[in-house]
Amino acid sequence: MFDYFHRRQGEMLETIRFFVSQETPSHDKPRLDAFADLLASRLAAAGASVEVLVQPARGNHVRAHFIHGNATEKPALVLCHYDTVWPVGSLTTHPFRTEDGKAYGPGIFDMQSSLALVEYALHSVRDLDLQLPRPIVLLITSDEEIGSGSSRTLIEEEARKAAYVLVMESPLPGGALKTRRKGTGSFTVETIGRAAHAGVDPHQGVNAIEEMAHQVLAIHALADRNAGTTLSVGVIEGGTATNVVPARAKARVDVRAWTQAEAERVAQGMAMLKPVLPGAQVIVRGGWNRPPLERSATGAIFERVREIGRRLGMELEEGSTGGGSDGNFTGALGIPTLDGLGVPGAGAHADHEHILIDEIPGRAALLTAIWKELEPP
Repeated sequence: MFDYFHRRQGEMLETIRFFVSQETPSHDKPRLDAFADLLASRLAAAGASVEVLVQPARGNHVRAHFIHGNATEKPALVLCHYDTVWPVGSLTTHPFRTEDGKAYGPGIFDMQSSLALVEYALHSVRDLDLQLPRPIVLLITSDEEIGSGSSRTLIEEEARKAAYVLVMESPLPGGALKTRRKGTGSFTVETIGRAAHAGVDPHQGVNAIEEMAHQVLAIHALADRNAGTTLSVGVIEGGTATNVVPARAKARVDVRAWTQAEAERVAQGMAMLKPVLPGAQVIVRGGWNRPPLERSATGAIFERVREIGRRLGMELEEGSTGGGSDGNFTGALGIPTLDGLGVPGAGAHADHEHILIDEIPGRAALLTAIWKELEPP
């Protein structure tokens, strides 16, 4: 199997270059839809039965079914996304290039290279006539980078039908798979006071920014460093002029937690925020977008995949990350989920985003071996 992918390493790298060149930012529906059609055509050529799932506002999603062997067992669900954080034109300043064993380009690590892994893994199954113990369902979505608003329900529906879920997100530095992810959320806090002239009759006013200062302290007090729970007020807006007691202020808060229990504690704490200044009001909106991916959903499947890796001569490691993915949704449903199966590299969303070229064949072989050998926990 390794030999198969080593022989195609150059071909796979060219496919990755081509995918990067398409530029698919999350909010550009025409480009996303064109890329979805392109993916559908390529997956069909690899032997899959493909549907393009049309979306009214976001880019279209792609769902593919692939059977080569047992068609009656629960399928393996493979999750990818094809949107990136990079705006159109990024190739002008960040062109695809190879240097010192690395391939650079916008979105190459997160996660256009994974799309090539999946495509060539399908080809390998047919070319090598590998009999799979279960069908493969590929779900490739268009909005992961902006919260998966149009795809979450679809992801959860497919996960409930699956034996296990493989998430093709980029791995941790050094290639470690991801067995824990923080849950992520966002809250908006608005304070309402009363405007007044700051010099003539400030006592008639209620300062919404002063009230917000109290709320920021209360919000940050909900953090728990030992538990790894963070709350960060990242944006504050308020006031109209220096000589006006501000009537309104608004803050946006990023929240993250390792466990569902901590997520629930934070949500309760945010809901209980109360005004400090007489006459002020506090309004809280928002909540958790992605539940935590806890090791209870990932530990057993990781150990089995680690054994598969050892048979391929790989020593796979595991680790944690504070960022979320679509695997958070499936793990929270209790479906065995393993994340971080993409090509090793570094620099997601950053100027130095890259993959390690010589790791491409091994990661493709690992994915194919998982399909062929893994029995779900």
